Amino acid sequence: MVDITTTGRQSGEPRRIEIWLRPLDDHFIIAGPPGPRDWFANLKANPSLTVHLTKTIKADLPAHARVLTDPEEKRRVLEVVKPGPESDVIDEWVANCPIVEVRLDSSDPD
Repeated sequence: MVDITTTGRQSGEPRRIEIWLRPLDDHFIIAGPPGPRDWFANLKANPSLTVHLTKTIKADLPAHARVLTDPEEKRRVLEVVKPGPESDVIDEWVANCPIVEVRLDSSDPD
């Protein structure tokens, strides 16, 4: 669990929530259950976010999100980050789950 801050798509104000951030390869995934989510709408409108580490290590990390739209990519991600979905619901999840890939901004100038 981490906190993330997004920019409100209508208000332009910072919006902070607690959410699951799952590692996958060289990036992270945020995936929610089917249905509309404010954090997802905010990231679609403005992909910049801050990841707040609040447990053992405390840090605020700038990051960018990429909304996943390709059904095969979403299926592949869901099979890894949400293991065990029944085959009869995976199609609904692929069609309706909000999923973003999160990459931390590099501080390396190169």
